[in-house]
Amino acid sequence: MTSSLALLELGLEYLAFVPLIHLLGFYLAYRAIVYTRTAQGAIAWVVSLVVMPYLAVPMYMLFGRRKFKGYVAARRAGDTVLSDIALELKQHEEEFRSHFPPEMKGIQAAEHLAKMPFTSGNSAELLVNGEAIFKSILDGIRAAEDYVLAQFYIVHDDEIGGDFKAALMDRARAGVRVYFLYDEIGCYSLPNGYLEELRKSGVHVHAFLSTRGPNNRFQLNFRNHRKIVVVDGAAAWVGGANVGDEYLGRSAKYGHWRDTQVRLVGPVVQCVQLAFVEDWYYAAGGVPTLVWQPKRAEGGELDVLTLPSGPADDLETASLFYVQAIHAAQERLWIASPYFVPDESVVAALQLAAFRGVDVRILLPEKPDHVLVWLSSFSYLGDLCGTGVRIYRYQPGFLHEKVMLIDDRASVVGTANLDNRSFRLNFEITMVIFGVDFALEMQAMFEEDFRNSQEVGIQSLEERSRWFRFLASASRLMAPIQ
Repeated sequence: MTSSLALLELGLEYLAFVPLIHLLGFYLAYRAIVYTRTAQGAIAWVVSLVVMPYLAVPMYMLFGRRKFKGYVAARRAGDTVLSDIALELKQHEEEFRSHFPPEMKGIQAAEHLAKMPFTSGNSAELLVNGEAIFKSILDGIRAAEDYVLAQFYIVHDDEIGGDFKAALMDRARAGVRVYFLYDEIGCYSLPNGYLEELRKSGVHVHAFLSTRGPNNRFQLNFRNHRKIVVVDGAAAWVGGANVGDEYLGRSAKYGHWRDTQVRLVGPVVQCVQLAFVEDWYYAAGGVPTLVWQPKRAEGGELDVLTLPSGPADDLETASLFYVQAIHAAQERLWIASPYFVPDESVVAALQLAAFRGVDVRILLPEKPDHVLVWLSSFSYLGDLCGTGVRIYRYQPGFLHEKVMLIDDRASVVGTANLDNRSFRLNFEITMVIFGVDFALEMQAMFEEDFRNSQEVGIQSLEERSRWFRFLASASRLMAPIQ
C-alpha cells in the first residue's frame, strides 16, 4: 500500500512537471524567434522546443544564446583606461594610416568592421606548419625583455606544452612580465598543476571565463578561439595553431598537421595588443602597462588590418568581412578552412564570384576531427560545384589553417573558420595583409597544398550511400550550434 501511494505521488508530481516543461519550451521558443540571429537557427530551435521540449530545453539552456553578456559591460566599466589607450593610438593614426589605390577600396571596407584602420610600414613572416610556428613563437618569448602576452584556445600538458610553459616561466623568473590567457572550455583537460606552476613562477594567469555570471553560467557555446602572442610590443604572432603536440604532427590519429601562422612587426602589433587587452580586461579586470608607441618595421612595406570579432559585437563582424572579401575578389579567391558550414550569404557570394569569372577554390580537410562539421561540408557541394567553385580535399593529414588569398595583393591569416561558430559564437582575430610579395608567398603555399589535395565534385556526394547523404543533410541542419 505504501509503495502504491509513493508511486501515485510520483506520478502526480510528474504530471505537474509536464505542463511546466512545455510552458518553458514555448517561452524559449519565443526567445529563439526574437533573439536568434539566423532564420535557420530560429526555425530549428522553435520546432525542437515545441515538439520535444524535454530534450530541447536543456540543449537551449546550454547552446541557445547568440549574444554574449558581460563583455561589453566590462569594456564600458574600463572605458577610462581603454579610452586612454585608444586616444594614444589615435595620435599616431595619420602617421601610419594606409592610403590605398582605388581598386583596393572594396576590401578597405573592413576598417569599419574592425573600428581601426589599416596601418602601413609593417612586415610579415609566413610560418608554415608546427615546426616553423613554434620555433618562431618560442624564440620570440625567450628573447622578451619587457613583457609577453600569450593567449590560446587550447593548451595541452604535453611536450610542446611543456616547452611553452618553461619559456613563460623562464621569462617571468627573469623579471619579464608575463600574461597568459586561456579559454576555460578549450583547456578543460589542462591540469591545475600546469597553471599553478606558471603562477608560482610569477606568470599572471587567467581563464577567459566565458561562463562567468548568472546569464552565462550554463552557456557552453561561447569560446575565446583567439591565438595571440605579443612580445615587448614589437612583434605579434596570430594564426591557427594552438599549443599541443598534434599541431606538430605528433598525433597517431591525425598524423601530419597542416597549419599556418604569421609573425608581424610594425604598427599593427599595437592593434593586435589592443585585442588582447580587451580580453584581459574582461577576464582579469585590469590593464597591464604596455608599449603603445607604434614603430615602423625595418623595410616594412605591408598594409595590415587587425580584425577582432566575436559574439559581443553589434554586427556579425566575421560573417560580414567574409562576404565583403568574397565580393571584392576580381580574379582569384582561394580559401582554406578546416570547417566549412557557411551561411546563405557566404554561399551566395561564392556563387556570384564564380559566375563573374573569379577563380574560386576552397581547400578542406579529407580527414575529419569533428564528424558533424565534416559531414555538413558535403551538403554544400551541390550548391557550389555547379557554379564553377572548385573544391579540394587535403590528403596527407589534417588541414587546420584558416587562410585566404584575394587576387594578387590581399592575404588573410587568422583564427576564424567558415562556419557559424566562428561567425557568431567565437571570439576570433583575423589579419588582413596587403602586399604583392607576401601574396606571392601565400600563392606558393596554396599551390603546394593543392598539389597535395584531390579535387572533388558533386559526384563525391552522389556516389556515397543514401544513408551518408541523409546524414550530411541532417548535419547541415545542426549548423546553428556547430
